[in-house]
Amino acid sequence: MNSHHYGLILAGGRGTRFWPRSRKRSAKQVLNVIGQRSLIQATVDRLAPVIPPERIWVLTNDYLREMIASQLPEVPKRQILSEPLQRNTAPAIGLAAHILSSLDPDAVMGVFPSDHVVSKPAAYRAVVKAALKGAADGKLMVVGIQPRWPETGYGYVEFPRGAAAGSKDALPVRRFHEKPALEKARRYVAAGNFYWNSGMFFWRAEALLDQLRQHLPKTATVLAALPAFGKRNFDAALKQCFPLCENISIDYAVLEKAANVSGIAAGDFGWNDVGSWNAVYELLPRDKDGNAAGRDSICMASQGNFVDAGKKLVALLGVKDLIVVDTPDALLIASRDRAQQVGEVVKLLEKANREELL
Repeated sequence: MNSHHYGLILAGGRGTRFWPRSRKRSAKQVLNVIGQRSLIQATVDRLAPVIPPERIWVLTNDYLREMIASQLPEVPKRQILSEPLQRNTAPAIGLAAHILSSLDPDAVMGVFPSDHVVSKPAAYRAVVKAALKGAADGKLMVVGIQPRWPETGYGYVEFPRGAAAGSKDALPVRRFHEKPALEKARRYVAAGNFYWNSGMFFWRAEALLDQLRQHLPKTATVLAALPAFGKRNFDAALKQCFPLCENISIDYAVLEKAANVSGIAAGDFGWNDVGSWNAVYELLPRDKDGNAAGRDSICMASQGNFVDAGKKLVALLGVKDLIVVDTPDALLIASRDRAQQVGEVVKLLEKANREELL
C-alpha cells in the first residue's frame, strides 16, 4: 500500500429507480441489494487491500450520514462528510481534493461510486492499482469498461484504435461521448475502441485543483476560501459556501476540456452499475422458468419474474416478466422492461407532496 493513496466514495444519490426500498434515509447504496453486505460496505471491502479504510473518505448527505457511519465503523467518522446541498460531482470531488491536498500535498485520490457491483475483486484491484500509478505520474485517469452489448444508458470513452481490453497501460483518451442512440452504440461496440465510462477517476489531488482553477474558477475560488479541515468553523463555512459552487459534473467541467486525460481499457472484472431492479434480476440466481423470487415463493405458469418481498410468501400465477417489490408502506408492480421508469413514480410522489413515501 502507498500511504499517499486515498479513496473518495460518492454516496449522495437517492437511487430513485430502486423505490420503494430506496428512500431518502435508506438509499440504494446502504441496501443489501446483492448479498449480505450493503453496496457501500462492499465498495469499502474490495478496496481495502489497496486503500485501507482509514484513508477512505465518503461524501453523502444529512439523511444518510449516520446510517453510513454505522455501516462503516472502520472508516473514521470525521471522514464521512455531508454535502450541504447536492451540486453534482465536480464540486464534490473538488471539496475532497481540497481537503486531501491540505492534509497531504502528495495525495493521489481515486473516486468511486458507492453503488456498483464487482464480482471479480482481484481483477478490479489490478485495474485500480494501474490507474493509481498513472495518476501518480501526473495523468488524469479514467477507467473504461469493455462493452458487453450496445448500451444506450452509459457514456463512452474513446481510446485510440486497437486499444486492447485488459491492458494495464495508461492510454490517451481521444474523446468522451454522451449516451448514444442505439445505432450509434452498435457502431461503438463494433469499432472496439469505445468503452463504457465507469465513473471511476484517479488523479493527484493538487492536479485536480489545478484543473478546477483553469476550467471552473468560481467553484475553485469558493473551495479555496474554506478554512482548514478540522478547524472549528469548517462545517459552518462549508454550509455557507458549498451552495455557491456550480452544479456541474466532473465530466463536463474538467475531463472533456483537459489535455492530459488517459485511461485504462479494463478487461472483465464483473462490473455492473446495478441501475435498476431489472439489473438486480439479471445478477440473481433464477429457477428453470427464469423467476428470481426467493425460496418461499410459489411460481405457477409464470416466467421471468423478480420478487423482493422480504419474508412474505408471494404466489405468482400466470404472470410474466414482472417486478414485484413489497415494503411495509408501498408495493411496486412493474413490467421488467419498464424498470428504468420507476424513478418517474418518485417524481409523481414528490409532486403530490407524499414525503412519507420518499
